Amino acid sequence: MGSPSSSISLDTLRRGLQSGIEVTWQLARILIPVYFIVTFLKHTPILGVVTRLFAPLMGIFGLPGEAALVLVIGNLVNLYAAIGAMLSLSLSLKEITVLAIMLSFCHSLPVETALAKNIGLSAVNVIAVRVGLAVLSGIAYNFIF
Repeated sequence: MGSPSSSISLDTLRRGLQSGIEVTWQLARILIPVYFIVTFLKHTPILGVVTRLFAPLMGIFGLPGEAALVLVIGNLVNLYAAIGAMLSLSLSLKEITVLAIMLSFCHSLPVETALAKNIGLSAVNVIAVRVGLAVLSGIAYNFIF
């Protein structure tokens, strides 16, 4: 048998590998369905309607209209779902960066607003600050870079 330190290392490796597989599975359960749904939408008129409808607003951030879908998914579901949506779109590095910055301030609004309300914060103020920071940061990054 190996020394005690080698068994600790093997146990640590086993637990780390098991945790890594569990996290990968949890992320895949979100990313893969969203990726396929958005990819499917790209082949229907629905995404074209969304793109045309939101193009003027998304243009403020230097984003195509379809990026609105990423922001909605990120705000209503979570960041991982937004990443799945982003992966299925043809976005430039700048567009991905703008979305990432905006989503870092404003994501998972229903869940995180409920948590903030439970600790005594105003839901309206929490949403206003987070959305405001997302909008300002998106505009700023678009104009600076």
